[in-house]
This record gives sequence, structure tokens and C-alpha cells, in this order.
Amino acid sequence: MHDVAKAAGVSISTVSRVLDERFPPSRSKSAERVRQVARELGYRRDIVASSLRRGGTGTIGVLVPRLSDTVMALMYEAISRAAHRMGYFTIVASSGDDPEEEKKAAESLLGRRVDGLILATSRLDDELPSQLRQQEIAHTLVLRTDGVSRSSLGDDEQGGYLATRHLIDLGHREIGLVAGPSFTSSARDRQRGYRRALEEAGLPCREEWICESGFGIESGEEAGMRLLSGADRPSAIFAVNDNLAIGVMSAAHRLKLIIPKDLSLVGYNDIPLVSRLPVPLTSVRVPFDYIAMQAIELLLAPQPPAELIQRTLPTLMPRESSASPARRRRAVAVKS
Repeated sequence: MHDVAKAAGVSISTVSRVLDERFPPSRSKSAERVRQVARELGYRRDIVASSLRRGGTGTIGVLVPRLSDTVMALMYEAISRAAHRMGYFTIVASSGDDPEEEKKAAESLLGRRVDGLILATSRLDDELPSQLRQQEIAHTLVLRTDGVSRSSLGDDEQGGYLATRHLIDLGHREIGLVAGPSFTSSARDRQRGYRRALEEAGLPCREEWICESGFGIESGEEAGMRLLSGADRPSAIFAVNDNLAIGVMSAAHRLKLIIPKDLSLVGYNDIPLVSRLPVPLTSVRVPFDYIAMQAIELLLAPQPPAELIQRTLPTLMPRESSASPARRRRAVAVKS
């Protein structure tokens, strides 16, 4: 900047003002001269250095379990869009859902002087949010919560209730659950919604029809095989994410069961793929963009908000994968 100022015959403050992209470009002769000299000298503004002088880097670090998970990829893209609208840039790192890797990734992002962290990795037994609170490092949890840190997520209990209530309203009384991992608030709360819907309808909750699992398609297929292989099987299954539901579909296909004739199925998150499957999947839609916007606002808020944990209502999206047991019996009768 000193070299540009000297060659253009202006002060360093003038160069700084002219080349600061946050301000509308000046059309004065001196400003045009500064820009011309900067191009000739190959000057590039050091965004990190200038941001540090203002007390920040304009960058937000985002931690996800893995970007190969469609939900996490969609969440990161939504966060990136929301951050861009507020003048911030995002950097993403993945942890593999491993607490030690999560800590290393957080340290790496903080070493790059990010202005704060958004974590989609929080586990119920996770120490990292507590450490960040103790060190007064700005952070927000997204999609999952530890119940203490600022968090933006969907109302997972209500979503689990909506999914199960939908199957009950169709006439199902034997409803299984592919529950996901118990160390996440999202899976735990969706199971709570499932149990609440059954209790409200006066239906028994059969523990042998609740399968804890990972979040991947393979886990869904394994759980589906366990639930569907025997003679005593549920007529419907709620899977707590869409990957698990796709895995259950694969298990049903292997067992020569037809959806929804032999099995009704509901997933969660409503990723773009599921409406385009050969049998479009009923799913609970999560508003990623709104959750991302809330997460950024929580992160940047100078004072703690009245509600540290902000939940957004999901929406049930009924499709062809769920049908009433009566329709299933009629379909068999017509075919015969």
C-alpha cells in the first residue's frame, strides 16, 4: 500500500479508502490513478490483515460430521448463503462424527482466526461446546444441540410426532422406528415424538421394533432387515432421516416387499432425491435456509438472546411411500 501511495502521489489513507471494496468506488481522478497504479504494481489487498485491524476476519468456520452426508452438505450450503448475505465468508471442516477429530478441526479453524464457529457436530456427550463457552469463543450449534449453547435447529420432537401421527391417521397400528444414534439430540428428540404419538393414540410402544443405528444408508438397510425379516413385522416404519429410509427401502426390496403395498415408510429431512425415487418418499421437511439464517444471527448477536435454543417447525410432505393398511389389502384383493 505504501508503494502504491508513493507511485500515485497520494497518502496511504487515500489508497486504503480507494481500494477498500466495502465502499462504493470513487470516480475522481486521484482514485482512478490509485487503481491504475495498483494494477501496474500487481497490488492485492490483504483481506485478512485489513480485517484483523478491524477486529475480525469476516470469516466463519463451519464444522460438519461429513460432507458426503446430503443433509450436512445442504446445511453447509444454506449457512454459506446466509453468511454471504451478511458479508461473511465460510470455511468448512469435517470431523467424521469423532469428538477428537472435531476438536482438532475446531482448533484448525480457530487458528485461521475465524470470527466464530457453527457446529453441526454436537453430541450429547460432547465436551467441545462447553470448552468454547469457557473460553468465550463465539459459536452456535446447528441441527443438533447440547441444550446449553446457542442453537438453531428444527423442532425434532414435533417432526417425529408428525411422521408417526401421519402413519397412525392412515390406520397403522404396528409402527417400527429406525432411531438413529442415541448420542445426537436430533435422533433422541425424533424418537420422543414417535413415542408421544403412540401414547396419545393409545398404542403400545414395542421396544423390539425400535432399532438404534447410524445415520447412513447401510445402517438403514441393516435395521430394515432386522425389522422386516420375521413373520411378526410392523406394517409401517418411521426412519429418523432419509438415508435410513432409503436403506429400509433396499431391505424391503431384498425381502421382496412392495412399498407401500406391504410396508408404509416415512423419512426425515426431505432431501431433494427422495421426491424423485421410483416410489417417492413421504418425509418431514426441514427448513435449512431459515435454520442457517437463525444460526448466523445467533452467532453474531453481541448479547445472548432471550431464547438460546431456537427451534423451527418442520412440515410433513406426504407422498406415495405411505398408504393406509386398508388400501394395501384392497390392492392385494384386486391383484388376486
